[in-house]
Amino acid sequence: MIQPVALSETANAVFNLEETVSNLPHRPGVYRMLGAGGEVLYVGKALDLRKRVSSYFQKSGGLSPRIQVMVAQVRGIETTVTRSESEALLLENNLIKGLAPRYNILYRDDKSYPYVMLSGHRFPRLGFHRGALDKANRYFGPFPHASSVRESMALLQKVFRLRTCEDTVFSNRSRPCLLHQIRRCTAPCVGLVDEAAYAADVRDATLFLQGREDEVLSDMQRRMAEAAETLDYERAALFRDRIRSLQAIRETQYVSSAKSLDADVVAVVNESGLTAVNLVMIRGGVHRGDRTLFPQNAREADERDALEAFLSQHYLERPAPSLVIVNRPVEAQALSEALGAQSGTKVQIVHNPVAERRVWVEMAEQNARLALRQRLATQATQEARLGALQRALGLAEGAQRVECFDISHTMGEATVASCVVYDRGAMQNSEYRRYNINGISPGDDYAAMRQALERRYRRLVEGEGRLPDVLLIDGGRGQVSSALQVLAELGLSGLPVVGVAKGEARKAGLEQLIVAETGEVLRLPSDDPALHLIQQVRDEAHRFAITGHRNRRGKARTASSLEDVPGIGATRRQRLLARFGGLKGVVAAGVDELAQVEGISRALAERVYQHLH
Repeated sequence: MIQPVALSETANAVFNLEETVSNLPHRPGVYRMLGAGGEVLYVGKALDLRKRVSSYFQKSGGLSPRIQVMVAQVRGIETTVTRSESEALLLENNLIKGLAPRYNILYRDDKSYPYVMLSGHRFPRLGFHRGALDKANRYFGPFPHASSVRESMALLQKVFRLRTCEDTVFSNRSRPCLLHQIRRCTAPCVGLVDEAAYAADVRDATLFLQGREDEVLSDMQRRMAEAAETLDYERAALFRDRIRSLQAIRETQYVSSAKSLDADVVAVVNESGLTAVNLVMIRGGVHRGDRTLFPQNAREADERDALEAFLSQHYLERPAPSLVIVNRPVEAQALSEALGAQSGTKVQIVHNPVAERRVWVEMAEQNARLALRQRLATQATQEARLGALQRALGLAEGAQRVECFDISHTMGEATVASCVVYDRGAMQNSEYRRYNINGISPGDDYAAMRQALERRYRRLVEGEGRLPDVLLIDGGRGQVSSALQVLAELGLSGLPVVGVAKGEARKAGLEQLIVAETGEVLRLPSDDPALHLIQQVRDEAHRFAITGHRNRRGKARTASSLEDVPGIGATRRQRLLARFGGLKGVVAAGVDELAQVEGISRALAERVYQHLH
């Protein structure tokens, strides 16, 4: 953590600008602009605090409209002096992350990036990893999307045939699994490959992930020749097939560098007042995918400011590659020092690349523009839908928050209620909630709806969260009546409630809207934008409820299937699940296989088999 060598605070009741600025030192540090209530409006860094802060209050400052609005609200300034500009950059970043000032450009990208993992076991396991890194294992990445990791793992399984099973399954196998039969694993679990041969496959997979494909091909060609010389033609054919697979993979890699390098390409684009940043990850000289982010508080923001904010915030909690290529000039020296200190390696930032790297930047810019235009088109569509909904239901002009409830169960089993939220023109996944419904008669949808609404809105009455502008209930008059009863008991009877009943033959576009306030039944045209928004929110509530119900039902059935067998306690149940890799494996096993498990007699195996079938 950075320790400031000096601190100057001026957040007094009477703000004297000239005195405050004159007392600032000509040293690097971080400044915080404060509002009338002491809240932090903006956090910035500077190589020279006095010059940087005073530039905000000069008549010819050339400030953007966003910063001009901020400056007009400043009633105090706090500064923290640091030893260098790179330290100031790190401190600025931490403060922005912690305080989220309204005038700083913010990137919400807290999700950890996935890696391909090779474990440190005697026979290493190939796996998908997200989260903190363990020094006992080797990691390759990061990748922008989980799909990129799974695609890479599928290629590695096809060519190098490494195990992917968990340790509990690996250590309890008595025969090869299906992956061995389809030539995706060499079955080290049952000794069908020796340790030296498996280690060679792991080494080749490591070189492949590092982008050293030529070395892998050379090694495989050598091993194929050796096998042919010893007349082991079956093994030689195996290496021949692997070489062909690798060559086919190389042909499909649409971006590849002549050199094996790790780099990130970052391009920022600003159009129609919106800003987008596209991040391209190149690992081992191979394009691993890209991701586009849209910052907050960046309307009409300068592209350079948006780019610098991304670089510092994105790499605050994750290592930067040795090379970062950008499409706009930035304060490269300070950023390089800060990113290098964060990553523990030297980081070079290049803003004017040539040849192949210029193509990468142009591709990233094009991706950013496409994503930006798609976002603008989606925004316009959602605004039109929301306006139509306001008119159709007679809502206030500023109404934009919609919450929708749905109930899911199978013949009354494992009842789950869902609540999804639509706000600010998009579904707000982080605000979704599920409720496991208990203590009601199986199949009583009305009681389930009452319980879910009571649990949801009692918390809001107590001061947590915020009320929606309109509440959608997936159901007819009975569900709407249940909702009105709960809201009345909680003192929320003024909340607009609309039931969304299935139309004739449950066909989309024929839904009936039951307006609770008037009892009126609306049937909007199938092409009405308001109906499209209602369908979007209702379908998401339905999907979220079904997913929760299936998970709850699956857990209940998995737990009860073996627990109900007389003579099968916790230890025997654990041995069965570990031996066969889960309940599906136990169900698929025959009596003879079940009897091979420690503690399972022939008679007990027959009892288990009869119970499961």
